[in-house]
Amino acid sequence: MALVSTPATLERALPAMDNAEVLRIRNDFPVLDQLVNGRPLVYLDSGATSQNPLSVIEAEQEFYEQRNAAVHRGAHHLAVEATEVFEDARQTVAEFIGADYAETVWTSNATEGLNLISYALSNAALWAAQGRGDARLKELAVGPGDQIVVTEMEHHANLIPWQELAFRTGATLRYIPIDDAGALRMDLAADILGDRTKLLAFTHASNVLGTINPVRELVALGRKAGALVVLDACQSAPHLPLDVKGLDVDFAVFSGHKMLAPTGIGVLYGKADILDALPPFLTGGSMITTVTMERAEYLPAPQRFEAGTQRISQAIALAAAANYLSETGLDRVHRWESELGQRMVSGLEAIPGIRVLGPAAGQERIGLAAFDVDGVHAHDVGQFLDSRGIAVRVGHHCAQPLHRRLGLTATTRASAYLYNTTDDVDAFLDAVSGVRTYFRV
Repeated sequence: MALVSTPATLERALPAMDNAEVLRIRNDFPVLDQLVNGRPLVYLDSGATSQNPLSVIEAEQEFYEQRNAAVHRGAHHLAVEATEVFEDARQTVAEFIGADYAETVWTSNATEGLNLISYALSNAALWAAQGRGDARLKELAVGPGDQIVVTEMEHHANLIPWQELAFRTGATLRYIPIDDAGALRMDLAADILGDRTKLLAFTHASNVLGTINPVRELVALGRKAGALVVLDACQSAPHLPLDVKGLDVDFAVFSGHKMLAPTGIGVLYGKADILDALPPFLTGGSMITTVTMERAEYLPAPQRFEAGTQRISQAIALAAAANYLSETGLDRVHRWESELGQRMVSGLEAIPGIRVLGPAAGQERIGLAAFDVDGVHAHDVGQFLDSRGIAVRVGHHCAQPLHRRLGLTATTRASAYLYNTTDDVDAFLDAVSGVRTYFRV
C-alpha cells in the first residue's frame, strides 16, 4: 500500500529554496517588475508592508466581480455565497496558525487586536463590578495592585495599549529589560513576573533586532505567575511556522499586510473559553443575540468581537495569502530568509562605520537587519539607497524605547521576504558600502 504523505512530510521532502526558485516566485509579484530611479527595484521593506502575489490580488477581485454582498445578512444567493467564502477564509487562516475556527477573530490589523484585548480586560472589571458575567470574568478583570509585564523591545502597538490599560485600571506596568546587545534579560524575568502579574505581552520576533524570542520559556514564566500571555506574531506569522496552540499562548495577533495580503485585515487569536468570557470591545449589529431598549445579549466568539460590516474581501485575500505561503512551505521560507538575514548581517558588519543591531552574524535571527551608519542620519541613508532603487525603512520603527536604550534615535532597516534573492542583498550591501563616502564622513 502506498504511503500517504502529510503536509509536514511533503514540506520536509521539498528541496531548500534557492535563487532560481525565487526568480520564479518573483513572477507572481507584478509590482517588483519595475525601475526606480532608473534601477531595477530591490524591495527590502517587507517588515513594514509586503507585496501581493497575483493569486491574492485575484482572490479579492473575484469576490467583487462574482460574490459582493453583505455577509450573515439576507437569504439571497449572493449573500449566501459571500458568507460561505468569508467563513471558509476564517477556517483557512485558523488552520494556518494552528487554531480553531471560533478562536479566530477578524480585526483591521494587529494594533486593533491588541487594543481589543486591552479594552476587553478593562471592561471585564466594569462588568464584574456590576455583577455581569461569571467567575471566569472576575478572574480576568485587571485592577489596582495587578501587574502588566511587557519587554523593552516592544513595538509601540504592544506597549501603549498596556500603558493605557494600566492607566484605566490602576494596575502597574513593568518590563523585562534588554542587555547591551539587545537580548532579553531572561535572568531577571522570573523576578519581574510574580503573583500579581495578570498579563505578559511580548513579541515573537523583534521588528528592529531580528531576535526570535524564547517563547516557550516566557510562556512557562507566565503560567507560573498565573498570567494571561499575549504574543505579537506580526514578524513571525509571515515568516516561520506558527502553532499558537502548541506554544500555549492565550492570545496572538498579526497583520495581513505583512504576509502578502492587503492592508485593512488582521487576526486576533484567543483561547475560546477566554474570548467567550470577555466583554466585547465594539458593539452594534452582527454580534448580538437579543436586544431590548434596556440591554443586549452577545454572541459567542468570534462574532462577539466583530461588530458591523466586516473586512470581507480582505479576509478572503488573507486566506489566499495563507494558502500561497503554505504551498511554498513556511519552513522553507524561514530557512531562505534566515540565509538572507545572515548574508545581510555579515556583509554589514564588514563595512567600516556600521553598527548592526541585534544578534551578530552566525546567531539566529529573522531575515531583517537594522543598522546605524556612523555620521549619517538614517533618513539620508534611506534616500541614498532609494536613489539606487533600493527600498528600506528608516526611523525608529515604532520602537522608541528600544532605540533609546541602545543610544540611538533612528536606524535603517532592510527586511527580506520569499521574493528576495541573494543578488538583492548584495546590491543593498554594495550601496551601503558607499554611503559614508558619498556624504564625506
